[in-house]
Amino acid sequence: MNIPQNLFYTKDHEWARIEGKTAYVGITDYAQESLGDITFVQLPKAGDTLRQSEFCATVESVKAASDVYSPFSGKVLSVNQEPCEHPELINESPYEKGYFFIMELSSEAEKAKLMDAQSYRSYVEGLSK
Repeated sequence: MNIPQNLFYTKDHEWARIEGKTAYVGITDYAQESLGDITFVQLPKAGDTLRQSEFCATVESVKAASDVYSPFSGKVLSVNQEPCEHPELINESPYEKGYFFIMELSSEAEKAKLMDAQSYRSYVEGLSK
């Protein structure tokens, strides 16, 4: 299971990579593996305003449909159209090519509610026991 050190994670298996006042957002390797072959993704629109832990996207796979929640509050600056056209990119590259969107953060202080890589690894390992 791939859990990059430089990201923040939610208990719902979203990740965020902070770059200045923006964050790239997607679902984790654990999430894509649990879902199986992803067949469809519906993402927010550029300009949408999100709140931390609020529903923001849907991912459908051969197994199930799953809601995605925003790891931060803020405004969606741009959406990665690649996973919409090629949802398999989420399975192949959840942290790079399969990211969902870039958002402008309203408050970096919200990262205190997220997990670092070590905490997320422990959390996920606890789920499989």
